Amino acid sequence: MKKFFKIVFSFLGIWFLAHSIFIIFDGLNDKNTKADVAIVLGNKVNKDGTLSDRLKARLDKSIELYKNGRVKKIIVSGGLGKEGFWEANEMEKYLIENQISSPNIIVDNFGNDTEKTVENSIKILDSLDYKTAICVSQYFHQTRTKMLFRKQGFQNIESASPNYFEWRDFYAVSREFFGYYKEVF
Repeated sequence: MKKFFKIVFSFLGIWFLAHSIFIIFDGLNDKNTKADVAIVLGNKVNKDGTLSDRLKARLDKSIELYKNGRVKKIIVSGGLGKEGFWEANEMEKYLIENQISSPNIIVDNFGNDTEKTVENSIKILDSLDYKTAICVSQYFHQTRTKMLFRKQGFQNIESASPNYFEWRDFYAVSREFFGYYKEVF
């Protein structure tokens, strides 16, 4: 019995490690494709109304995609944070401050979590007859997000992640492993 549990735990450990490596590789792999839109997933707006460094890095990546002609429009998606700010509205302000014109920004203030952002973005894409998108979020978040898009029938989704890393990424990669399989099952 002891040998059985050792084999099971070894298998689970290898599975966790292999999938975590895949999450990292997949999230850091930008295929440099073009798309109709970039979809920027929300994140924390600080109590003073400034964007968290993580969110600012995501927006800077979307600005880079736009200015390099890889996307025509940018969807910003987020909800009402506990700090009292609508994330998507604050994201839009940042983009406008950085020379992205308002008609090229689409605001989704009801992307309270990844699943809602995916659902709302697909509705927006369908309404505009857009067929391709690039998801912009932290690298560890990309595998699950793209899987959710594909699970909802939107196949033409790629990803681009900012070069922003922090200590909490170790926790985030682990969390995404469990989040991914929660969505699968």
